[in-house]
Amino acid sequence: MNLIQILPFVLIIGVMLLMTRSAKNKQRQAVNMRDQMAPGAGIRTIGGMYAVVKEVNDDTVLLELADGVHAHFAKNAIAAVLDQAEYDRIVHGIEPEPEFEAADAEHADDSAEDEDRVDLAKSTDEAKVQDAPKTDGTDSK
Repeated sequence: MNLIQILPFVLIIGVMLLMTRSAKNKQRQAVNMRDQMAPGAGIRTIGGMYAVVKEVNDDTVLLELADGVHAHFAKNAIAAVLDQAEYDRIVHGIEPEPEFEAADAEHADDSAEDEDRVDLAKSTDEAKVQDAPKTDGTDSK
């Protein structure tokens, strides 16, 4: 066999090995994340439900979905363990308090962004002109 004939097979096998390695790393990270769950942590399930961990067992977790509403979920159903600030921001709408200097820098950036923005909405004058009937005999439709 010629080297040129073998090269495509070697490349395909190499790509497959890289893909499985990447998948295994992601799976390992997910297992570590699920093992680090502790009662009181905010989580997001694979279905997009947010809850608080009440109890962690070997293969299941007890979640509090709302005050007094509990449900058992498989550990594999946990998509992400959230830190407290992110959980409060998503579930309760509580924004973290920015530091004073960071807030001033954000306001300076906002004014620069406002100048760069382009308003694509029709102004009231343009809307009136477009809605007016044409007098040149052509149909607007």
